[in-house]
Amino acid sequence: MSMDYPIAEVLPLVKAKLAQHPVVILQAPPGAGKSTILPWNLVHESWLGEKKIIMLEPRKLAARSVAIRMSDLLQQQVGETIGYRVRFENVVSQKTRVEVVTEGILTRMLQQDNMLEDTGLIIFDEFHERSLHADLALALCLQMQQILRPDLKILIMSATLDTESISAVITGAPTVVSEGRQYPVSVIHVVPEKTAPLAASTTRIIQRALREQKGDLLVFLPGTADIFRVQSLLVADGLTANVFPLYGELPFLKQQEAITPNKSGIRKIVLSTSISETSLTIEGITTVIDTGFSRVPRFDPRSGLTRLETVKVTRDAADQRAGRAGRLGPGVSYRMWSDATHNMLQKSRQPEILDADLSSLMLELAAWGVRDVKELAWITQPPAGNVNQARDLLTQLGGLNENIITDKGRKMLRLPTHPRIAHMLLADPDLLPLSIDVASLLEERDPIDKESGADLILRLEALRKWRKNVHVSADRKILERIERLATNWRRLFKVTSDNSPPIDSAVGALIAEAYPERIARQLERHSPRYKLANARVVRLPDHDPLIREQWLAIALLDSGVGEGKIFMAAAIDEASLVARAADREVVIWDSEKGMITGMLEKKIGNVTLSSKPLPSIAEGTRSDVLCDAVRQEGLRLLNWSDVQENWQARIMSLRTWRPDEGWPDVSTPALMATVKDWLSPFLSQVTRRQDFARLELDGILSSIIPWNLSSKLDVLAPVRISVPSGSLIKLNYKEDGSPPVIEVRLQEVFGLLETPTINEGRTKVLLHLLSPGYKPVQVTQDLKSFWQVAYHEVRKEMRMRYPRHHWPEDPWTAEAVRGARRRMS
Repeated sequence: MSMDYPIAEVLPLVKAKLAQHPVVILQAPPGAGKSTILPWNLVHESWLGEKKIIMLEPRKLAARSVAIRMSDLLQQQVGETIGYRVRFENVVSQKTRVEVVTEGILTRMLQQDNMLEDTGLIIFDEFHERSLHADLALALCLQMQQILRPDLKILIMSATLDTESISAVITGAPTVVSEGRQYPVSVIHVVPEKTAPLAASTTRIIQRALREQKGDLLVFLPGTADIFRVQSLLVADGLTANVFPLYGELPFLKQQEAITPNKSGIRKIVLSTSISETSLTIEGITTVIDTGFSRVPRFDPRSGLTRLETVKVTRDAADQRAGRAGRLGPGVSYRMWSDATHNMLQKSRQPEILDADLSSLMLELAAWGVRDVKELAWITQPPAGNVNQARDLLTQLGGLNENIITDKGRKMLRLPTHPRIAHMLLADPDLLPLSIDVASLLEERDPIDKESGADLILRLEALRKWRKNVHVSADRKILERIERLATNWRRLFKVTSDNSPPIDSAVGALIAEAYPERIARQLERHSPRYKLANARVVRLPDHDPLIREQWLAIALLDSGVGEGKIFMAAAIDEASLVARAADREVVIWDSEKGMITGMLEKKIGNVTLSSKPLPSIAEGTRSDVLCDAVRQEGLRLLNWSDVQENWQARIMSLRTWRPDEGWPDVSTPALMATVKDWLSPFLSQVTRRQDFARLELDGILSSIIPWNLSSKLDVLAPVRISVPSGSLIKLNYKEDGSPPVIEVRLQEVFGLLETPTINEGRTKVLLHLLSPGYKPVQVTQDLKSFWQVAYHEVRKEMRMRYPRHHWPEDPWTAEAVRGARRRMS
């Protein structure tokens, strides 16, 4: 057996490191043989004993292909020494020592046996892709290794790897580097016209590469729609080369056709998604054409939706794609972007855990017994917003109860699908054949033209007619994939297919089981706009027949920037929603009507089915709503006046002047913050705005002041003080504790020798002395000085302006008067 692979050079070092360390990191470029040579060469290591090796691959195609390649090298059938497990397919035996599995399979194996006692080594291949399941599986394996299985070995390997991030979490893990044997790849930048469609530009560059280069071509395109467009254009050109699509949903035999060379020597063009970046060896490739885009899932925690976005390729992915041309000899990579653009690309891809829907992950963790994600060692911590969103959804689906997995949650977890789909499949045993068809349609691409409308019933009818060999206007290849998946589900559940016409209301009810937050009510009759239970507003395409339905259960939509778009939905019977609805008392302060109102509503999330007036409002609820009304409208709602504002200022002044006595904070912000404490006991008779105005404010406010201070308030900070004329003049206080102001006519303070004081003589008032016409004459806090110095000038002016009034030469002994007194000659 040939060992002419670069990985052979570091194989002894890898074995030695695994013998010495629980975790080892291997960095090796594509084509080095790490996926197909290394695993079975570790089978006979002494530290492994009779235990087996599990190797994770991020994709089903890679898992199968790697297992087949290793079996070929050992001249065995798959399922002997080398086997594989993927969704709905298990090719292993008692003799299997190396199992190649997709990442979700490993987490399922861990849940069934949290010690994996028959396993001695777990290999994480292509870890640089940082898929959600790989991050989860590694976190679980590290905990298991630390607590239950210190003998378990973990090997993390990849073509490119951020070893610093991993080493920060897994301290002491050594790194082994294989330089590989990569032939040089010449990079040619070809910038297409900005206005040209991607398929047309790609086709022209393929034609150019066929003329300029030898060997087979590998073309990277964003998605399957782009692959089909380019394939159609190439076939129309009558090329002599064979054209093969390659994507994840393609049947396995078709995938094998794409990755194996043509026995007749005819040139091959492989049109692929990013599935071909790593793991897969596509023989005969000498030229790569890279459009520079890929389709990645993005999760929006605000809407609870995941959508595929077309994004620019990262630099590390672009280098890996180009490297596919240099496995057999010198190659060429055509890049459909400029060299300057390349330098501006993001350096490496972002871990999926930062953008993904974490529902499956959180259900796995709950089954593992993890209550807090921080209990595990993550290479990248799951975002808190996405974690909370996932927990809310799982609670709504009944999979979690106070973050603890339920019996229903464990049943959901046993099904190899998203928790939403699992919940739908478990909803009604009598509808299981229908549930399976709906699930299969939702998990695959849409088989009919979107112009046909958004109704899921149309898709179900097409599938069931096609199964009966009736001609339908739908994509047969997609229908084949849907039926293949449905067959797997029927085999799992041991049921037969049902080809009867689907019942609309049953389909809507099933979608509601998977997407309860997407139950939607039409905003206006015959309007395309609907309000979701999660409060978002979405819309059907104009003139869609579903517009006649008041209620929809929506299976597929995009979150949109403003209003989202509905792509697939079914009508749902309003009567069936009553059981889902929760009674909710809604009590509000209607500021326009100036009154408190209460309604008993049946609601699904934020959507109301029905409502009726509340016969009575609980006292605690009434109090809370009325206090909120005061916060919203301000103290003016209580008929707040200058009297109360001065009361606030008096107390706030004493709070400043006498800080050790405990005078309370009665500023407006403080009163708003504590309104429930001081106001709620007095609101039992309040229902309308007029009732607020009738409240006896002085008595209410007095309750805020501690009893030991309330008796001091009028003594220390009186509302009015007496002047020599006998008048009681109001003091105007300020909340900042500055001297209070008294505005008094000059004639009323004749005979007053010193400036009046308050606060036990510690604070002088600020005198605003006025003329008989109440015009300002002097502002002073030193009355004695005023009499001595400024009064004589003021007297001259006042005698001229107010001749009928008495202006004595000696204000010290003069009689104070309130009104006019004729001057004495």
